[in-house]
Amino acid sequence: MANRFVLNETSYHGQGAIKEIVPEIKARGYKKLFVTATPDLVKFKVTKKVTDLLDEAKIPYCVYTDIQANPSIENVKGGVKMFKAEKCDAIVAIGGGSSMDTAKAIGIIVKNPEFKDVRSLEGVAPTKKPCAPILAVPTTAGTAAEVTINYVITDIERKRKFVCVDVHDIPVVAFVDPDMMASMPKSLKASTGMDALTHAIEGYITLGAWELSDMFHIKAIEIIGRSLKKSVDGKKEGEEGMALGQYVAGMGFSNVGLGVDHAMAHTLSAYYNMPHGMACAVLLPTVMEFNAPKTGTKYRDIAKALGVKGTEKMSQKEYRKAACDAVRKLSKSVGIPQNLKGIVKPEDIPALAKSAYADACRPGNPRDVSVKQIEDMFKSLIK
Repeated sequence: MANRFVLNETSYHGQGAIKEIVPEIKARGYKKLFVTATPDLVKFKVTKKVTDLLDEAKIPYCVYTDIQANPSIENVKGGVKMFKAEKCDAIVAIGGGSSMDTAKAIGIIVKNPEFKDVRSLEGVAPTKKPCAPILAVPTTAGTAAEVTINYVITDIERKRKFVCVDVHDIPVVAFVDPDMMASMPKSLKASTGMDALTHAIEGYITLGAWELSDMFHIKAIEIIGRSLKKSVDGKKEGEEGMALGQYVAGMGFSNVGLGVDHAMAHTLSAYYNMPHGMACAVLLPTVMEFNAPKTGTKYRDIAKALGVKGTEKMSQKEYRKAACDAVRKLSKSVGIPQNLKGIVKPEDIPALAKSAYADACRPGNPRDVSVKQIEDMFKSLIK
């Protein structure tokens, strides 16, 4: 069986990468841009770093900000309506996963109107046309939505998130500029950074993993492991490392899938509006311990990539524990809560577990997991 690998057409990396957006727009002949951004990005003038460049180049655009932290079906519908009314022909998605996921869904529906029912995009939707061209400008070092074929939308009415996987939604150009990420508060750097680490670790051990994806994931773990704390502390080399590390992780997991950590995190966000990165981070050590028996020697590689010394002399039990301990140590060092106390309600756990089991990420988990086992993991985190 052939293994498919899908990546961006073009990407720019490093300080000043955003300055390439105007030449790319002009070269591609776009006439009017639909800019997606959350209200906070506009409020704190992060979006302005991009729109100033568009203004200077006299490139027409409109700005859509009706986007929640966990973007909803309604956010997508409103964006589709505005995109059409403004007669735009391309999208500039500024932000983290919320802005980019909204942009992807809008772009897909605009070009594939038979999927105007947003719920019809769940899973692997058989769209026929590439979405409206997306130029992605990440402002968080975590989701890697600028290089993935995935997006997640929240169904508020049914209290669930659904994952969409579509090769037609990948941005055509990504501008991965650490300067666009520098203004993130410490807590956001921590949670999005741990989301990136979760992508890399789950992608490395998922059932779909193979040599090409392994190459990206183990390098991403190494980069994130040495960069995350420095980034949270405001050090330039840490911010530059995280901008790259999260992107490298995205190049891998987008093509091979994730696991039950993300399945559980999606349902936490849907039920409690918990930030996705934070949910992934709190769950990660517990899920790693659960998956350890089905990971071969890969936890040795993870422990070594995270800076653990002497892994080559450790027994299987020792290096598996070392990998989990290293993740827990890093998580604590950047201020991530170590449990779900005060967030998850015991009476919600059966429904949470069923929702996580039904999530599109769960089948990629390296170890078979039942609804009861998911319940047990949730319960262990509220004791």
